[in-house]
Order: sequence, then structure tokens, then C-alpha cells
Amino acid sequence: MTTTPSPQLWLYDTTLRDGTQREGLSVSIEDKLRIAHRLDQLGIPFIEGGWPGANPKDVQFFWQLQENPLKQAEIVPFCSTRRPHTKAVDEPMLQAILAAGTRWVTIFGKSWDLHVIEGLKTSLDENLAMIRDTIEYLRSQGRRVIYDAEHWFDGYKQNPDYALQTIKAAATAGAEWLVLCDTNGGTLPHEITQIVKDVVQVTGDLSPISQIGIHTHNDSEMAVANALAAVMAGAKMVQGTINGYGERCGNANLCSLIPNLQLKLGYSCIAEHQLNQITETSRFVSEVVNLAPDEHAPFVGRSAFAHKGGIHVSAVERNPLTYEHIQPEQVGNRRRIVISEQSGLSNVLAKARTLGMELDKHDPQTKHILQRMKELESEGYQFEAAEASFALLMYEALGLRQQFFEVKGFQVHCDLVEVKETTNSLATVKVGVNGKNILEAAEGNGPVAALDAALRKALVNFYPQIADFELTDYKVRILNGNTGTSAKTRALVESGNGKQRWTTVGVSTNILEASYQAVVAGLEYGLLLYFQAEKAVKV
Repeated sequence: MTTTPSPQLWLYDTTLRDGTQREGLSVSIEDKLRIAHRLDQLGIPFIEGGWPGANPKDVQFFWQLQENPLKQAEIVPFCSTRRPHTKAVDEPMLQAILAAGTRWVTIFGKSWDLHVIEGLKTSLDENLAMIRDTIEYLRSQGRRVIYDAEHWFDGYKQNPDYALQTIKAAATAGAEWLVLCDTNGGTLPHEITQIVKDVVQVTGDLSPISQIGIHTHNDSEMAVANALAAVMAGAKMVQGTINGYGERCGNANLCSLIPNLQLKLGYSCIAEHQLNQITETSRFVSEVVNLAPDEHAPFVGRSAFAHKGGIHVSAVERNPLTYEHIQPEQVGNRRRIVISEQSGLSNVLAKARTLGMELDKHDPQTKHILQRMKELESEGYQFEAAEASFALLMYEALGLRQQFFEVKGFQVHCDLVEVKETTNSLATVKVGVNGKNILEAAEGNGPVAALDAALRKALVNFYPQIADFELTDYKVRILNGNTGTSAKTRALVESGNGKQRWTTVGVSTNILEASYQAVVAGLEYGLLLYFQAEKAVKV
């Protein structure tokens, strides 16, 4: 029995150009190189690297890629058509594009007569000449051309005859891809569908080499839906960015598009073993650009397959299809059972299972864990956001909590001199380990940082792996602000070891006490992970 091969779609990533236009996002050359190689590993066919000639960083990026080329992806420079009333052969921007030394180039031109007249201050005929001349020149230099029709949908809706003339100019000049851009992000899916069908019909007999692509922005929260609509209407290339990064509200999110296209619509985008790298790639790019991952992002978010309600958890335990639209592992994610005051015994049993423990729902200890958790949450603890603390609570209730160290006391002093730009803090801790008392002090740029540093300093000689731990995030929330300075404070501390991250919680009317609880629990849980992993390796 033969199977029909999946229709091929071409992915085009513009994270390194369009994505970096996001407000607050900045990357170095080294960052761009790391991301490019990770996208190459993911199997993205086209990676847009930037606009060489527009800034020195992008010029150096393309030079360095020539020394350390990608394995399978085509790296693509981006540029506009030549300026009005000049010749492409004399255009300095195009010389910089050629100097990048790539096989493919992307050129964008104006589709909307409003932009031609008001923006370029030139005639409609001259704009068509700019498109033709630029593409013909690049083709004469041996380059293959992707043409981005900027503001295509707005232009088509205002003046469809002229918009189609721009596409025809690009196609007859030799562009192999005609990418329709919803640059303002205001078009709706039903409009995308009809317009793409119109273009496919018009261009079908225009050029034997030209195919249609789609490039959408998210200003109406429609970027992914619009890209899917375009594909179903005949587009063969999809442009987007990792995590939907981009100017204003962002671009179409490839981390959502790829699974939808491949798992839901049956298109071939990347290999199966690459698809399950998409969650890791999403988080890698977030880390490199120094933006917190969207925990609730579809497919790749930490909460994408998290189950909180007791009824949901019970059903998922029986059959994951009851509350999951795909298997998390298909995209490299995992199922999580969230623990909170809304939890039932099913949550506790499932969470215990993730820790390698099988509990009996009729066992009084199991009910005790649930009751104790709810008591603590009523006091202000939040185990939904601090699963490491819940794991420690569970181990303690079962008599399995290992005491790696005992904090016997601590003091924190803050230097609050107004003329200084920073606040220096000094923490002193007394810790008992293996029958020995250790007294250590350390400084930090705040009381929590100083306390964390002092604890590490006291413990690292006994537990060298602590040197790999780092405090990655710290959040404080006032729980009952109406009580003024007597308010109860909840501190959440996220820690990591370079491979895993975990969050712990502390609650107290004293902000330092709450922070101390969370920091100490974070170190303890990190040690627990280390020794569990070491034990597993030995077994």
C-alpha cells in the first residue's frame, strides 16, 4: 500500500531581522549567530539574517557566517528596491546585498499606491520600474530572488489593479517567490483567503517559476490564523518569527504555525525529530534575547499542557485526549500537574508520580498532604507557581525529606547612603552541616542577593555542585496590603542549574524571612535533584 506524500511548505524565519524590531529586544552579532545555527538545526529552510549595508552589525554577521556556514538553511539578506530615478547597478544598497555572498536575496517593494505617492514621492510607473530593474539586476548577478510585496493586502483592497501590476512586475523580472505581506496586521482571515486565491489565479500562468508566500503581522491577533488561511488558499511559503517577536504586536509565531501546519493540516515543514525540538528552540531564543518565555504560549509554553482542576487531572490520567489536543512530546513539551487550593487527590497522586512515588488515594498520608497544602495556601503560599516547594512538602509528609543542612541563624545589614547609586548589603549566616557549624558572610547588591551568596559560600565546600546553581528570578507580592507595614509577603524564587529550573516559595510578615524561606528551599531542592540524578545514573 502506497501513501501520498505530505505537501511541502517552505518556512522562512525572520527573527533576526523583523523579530529584532520588537521594542526592548536587542541582540549582538554573537547572539544572532547562535540563533541562526539553532534555527538551522531546527530545519528552517530560509533564515533572514538582516539588512547588510543598513548597519555594521549585519555586515559582520554575514561575513562571519561565510567562515562558519549553516549546514542546510539558506541565509538570506534583506533590502529594498532601488531608489526612484536611479539605476540598480549604481545602487550602493544592492552592492552590500551582493557582498553578503548568499545565493538567495529578499527584496521588498511597494504594493500600495498610497505609499508610492506619499512615501516614495514618485509615480506609479516609476515604482514598477524600480521593482523590475532591481530584480533583473540581482538575477543578472546570479542571485535567486524572494520578493516581499509590502503592504500588499491594504494596497490590494484600495487599488487591486495596481497591486497586481506590482506582483506581475516582480514575477516577469524573475522573482521565484512572491510574498504577500499584511504589514499593518489589520486583515482578517476571510479577506486573506479570498485575496490569496485571486493572486494564485492571476499569477498561475504568469511565470513558471514564481510561487506565492505569506507574511503576516499580529496587530489584530490574527497573524497565525491569517498565515494558515493563506496556506489553505494556495500559499507555499510561510514567513514568521520564533515566539512571534516583531515590531508593535509582533509577527506570525512559527512556534504555533509549524505544529498547526504539520500536525493539524498534514503539511511537510520540518522532520519529525526536528519538530520535537521546537519547545527547546523557543526557550533557547528567549534566553539569548533576554526575554522571559511566555509561560502560556500555545504548544511551547510551560503551561500549554498544565492541568489544575481536579476533574481535569483525573480525566487526563485516564486518557490524555480528554484535555490535550496533541501529545506534548510531539513538540518537545511535557504534561504538568499543577498543585493549588483547587486541587483534588488526583493532582496529588499525579504529582507524586512525576516524582517517582506511587501513592494510594485511600492512604491517610495522601489526604494529609492535600490538607496540609490547602492549609498553607490559605496562609498565602502558592504551590501552583512553586512546585519545588510542594515536592519538599510531600517528601516531608512522607518522612523522606533529607536534611542537607540546617540554617541556625542569619543577619542582613543594608548600607543606605543616598549618594550611592546602588545599595550594598551584607549577610551573615550560621549553618550546620554534618555536625559542623559554619559562619560565613557575603555581600550583594540587595539583602536577598547577599543572603543567597552567604548561604552558597557556607555550603559549597560540602556540596560543590552548588557552584552551578543560580538565582534566576525573584518576585515579591504583598498579600494583604490593607494592613500596611504588617502585611504578609509572599516571595517566589526561581533557581536553576543550567539544565533545569525550579521555583520555591516563602511567606511571612517579614519580607526577609519570606525570602529566606524561598532561597533555602531552592538550594535544598537543587541538591535533591542532583543526588536523585546521581542515584539514577548509578542504578
